[in-house]
Amino acid sequence: MNRLIKKVAVIGSGIMGSGIACHFANIGVQVLLLDIIPNQLTEAEEKKGLTLNDKAVRNRMVNDNLATALKSNPSPIYDKKFADRISTGNTTDDLPKIKDVDWIIEVVVERLDIKKAVYEQIEKYRKPGTLITSNTSGIPIHFMSEGRSEDFQEHFCGTHFFNPVRYLKLFEIIPGPKTNPEVLSFLNNYGEKFLGKTSVVAKDTPAFIGNRIGIYGIMSLFHLVKEMDLTIEEVDKLTGPVIGRPKSATFRTVDVVGLDTLVHVANGLYENCPNDEAHELFKLPDFINHMMENKWLGSKTKQGFYKKVDKDILSLDLNTLEYRPNKKASFQTLELTKTIDNVIDRFKVLVNGKDKAGEFYRKSFAGMFAYVSNRVPEITDDLYKIDDAMKAGFGWEHGPFQIWDAIGVEKGIELIKENGENVADWVNEMLTSGNKSFYTVKEGATYYYDIDSKSQKKIPGQDAFIILNNIRDTKKVWGNADSTLFDLGDGILNLEFHSKMNSIGGGVISGINKAIDLAEKEYSGLVIGNQAANFSVGANLGMIFMMAVEQEYDELNFAIKSFQDTMMRVRYSGIPVIAAPHGMTLGGGCELVMHSDKAVAAAETYIGLVEFGVGVIPGGGGSKEMTLRASDQFKKNDVKLNILQEYFLTVGTAKVATSAYEGFDNGVLLPTKDIVVVNKDRQIAEAKKHALLMAEAGYTQPVQRKDILVLGKQALGAFLVGTDGMMAGNYISDHDRKIANKLAYVMAGGDLSEPTLVSEQYLLDLEREAFLSLCTERKTLERIQFMLTKGKPLRN
Repeated sequence: MNRLIKKVAVIGSGIMGSGIACHFANIGVQVLLLDIIPNQLTEAEEKKGLTLNDKAVRNRMVNDNLATALKSNPSPIYDKKFADRISTGNTTDDLPKIKDVDWIIEVVVERLDIKKAVYEQIEKYRKPGTLITSNTSGIPIHFMSEGRSEDFQEHFCGTHFFNPVRYLKLFEIIPGPKTNPEVLSFLNNYGEKFLGKTSVVAKDTPAFIGNRIGIYGIMSLFHLVKEMDLTIEEVDKLTGPVIGRPKSATFRTVDVVGLDTLVHVANGLYENCPNDEAHELFKLPDFINHMMENKWLGSKTKQGFYKKVDKDILSLDLNTLEYRPNKKASFQTLELTKTIDNVIDRFKVLVNGKDKAGEFYRKSFAGMFAYVSNRVPEITDDLYKIDDAMKAGFGWEHGPFQIWDAIGVEKGIELIKENGENVADWVNEMLTSGNKSFYTVKEGATYYYDIDSKSQKKIPGQDAFIILNNIRDTKKVWGNADSTLFDLGDGILNLEFHSKMNSIGGGVISGINKAIDLAEKEYSGLVIGNQAANFSVGANLGMIFMMAVEQEYDELNFAIKSFQDTMMRVRYSGIPVIAAPHGMTLGGGCELVMHSDKAVAAAETYIGLVEFGVGVIPGGGGSKEMTLRASDQFKKNDVKLNILQEYFLTVGTAKVATSAYEGFDNGVLLPTKDIVVVNKDRQIAEAKKHALLMAEAGYTQPVQRKDILVLGKQALGAFLVGTDGMMAGNYISDHDRKIANKLAYVMAGGDLSEPTLVSEQYLLDLEREAFLSLCTERKTLERIQFMLTKGKPLRN
């Protein structure tokens, strides 16, 4: 379907409506955000002499809701200036404007009568052929479009975003009885390609896929916690990062989402799924009813399963229903997994645990495996969609069928039987047919077991992705303990880091140089990217700390020089080098990106030079590069010092962009060479595409720069006066001033008597000297040690 989405109307400006509006603005779409008019004036409006006919009053609700959303943390928008793409109005005065939009998204209160009344009004102005969808989380889609025109019904379906819209990737598409298949196909592709989502077409069943499985999981834990007499801290320990789930795990997540939201969906499932074999699990336990009665709903009411009192976090005792001091949870089984880096490899160990943790995992996984097996084909015909929904909507690293595969299908069936539950017949049929797993990988693609054909079928839509795990065994070219080289095909290599937090130490430096050596001899280009949680948190601080403490300054100087030389090799190699940053891209990770020919950055890239936080300046070419970029901004008759000062402050305040677009604002990404992709799953494939384009266009090795204009004493004097003033005002410490003055010396180009053109190597030498001198400072070592032990910066 050749359909362009230039403008979208969002009807309803609450948390979800504003979040959806912001995300469309994120990707460059114009948005019309509408809501009802208030029925009475506020006290402030009365004092101003306003009436209900004034535009400011009539649009107050939508403007207030949007303003609240834009102030929220984390932000729903990539860059505050993108909010200009959203225009606001009210449904009484401005509904006729929807005739000019390409897609209308209804996000009003979850009541069928209200939604149907809104659709009646929409149909008066909607242009035939315009998409019309509802963000309902549970109302059956087939009820909503009853009585509407044929064209309305053909272009109507559910499009369920998860909150927060920017960060949770699940995009459920639920067809109505008459939805045109081309509409579903278009939305599926649009969600993946433009919105950066994991699109999942679901059946029109209660709570669809994500919430049906997710709420089952939480409600089953609510019952299991009482059955096994576990504390909420123990459950959160067992259901968090150790099994690839968010740090907020179970009870903290419910506090953030709101207990009332969870209860609303659970009650809906209890009422609407009478034949569900787990029906009784959706019945609220007594402690949940008690919490609801007392309005202990979580963050929104300042207390839920956890409660903050002064600086202390208290936990709810589920037996006494009173708050008590937090208790640390520990289990022997979890200790056994500490040396297992890959989460997927931990599950076999966890279900074989001999303690309470092992018993918990056996019971909870058995229940989940049985439940998901019995939901196919009720909620979806394809098992991979359940895994996709749980990963994208609930932040699970692995879906239930992937976990089951990791434990072993037959072992999973054994656990189910021991738990007194029943597995769906199709699972036993799968084993009988010779298929021993739910998933297989062939020729770099993932296949899933298809019930109808009793065979493995390729998961659709993979052609746009390169999944490194799928080519790990077949396309590996070289590797060491910290990095691996893959052949992506078409003459392009990919270098993946897999050190702890992808920090850059000797193994990664060796990997970068090996990759460039090999690419220059036998390939056309290089992509540096991985599919871990973060691109790189920067240089290996532990190594720097040990060298500095042992006063091995020659070795430290050599290590820094090696890092600088490698970054310059990235910049001045004979082949295009494309960086694919995502997640945390800090310090040395940021320097690597800045020296690449091009960054293909995921929208969710949190990038910055953060070395000030550990008492040093950027030493891998970052200080040099920011000076160079400031110089490139100088124009005739500009006040050059003001431009340099902006770059100096970016480094000196350790500013981190909260999206790739903010990276452009901060100067660590450049709009002249770098691009942003919204769907991280497409990132490696997109980076490969750009490496090929540059190679095919005739890539020429660049020449090192010797034309960087530094301002010398003029800039140095101004910066030193500024840091003195900051210290005098108690804004910075004496050590902060010392670090800032070292950076000032580098970015001014030293104390040259007049503005001078210098080389990159000149600045790198100044940068390295400053970095080394700071590593001799006791307070810098204290900062590094504090970061290594506490994971946060020390101000000393």
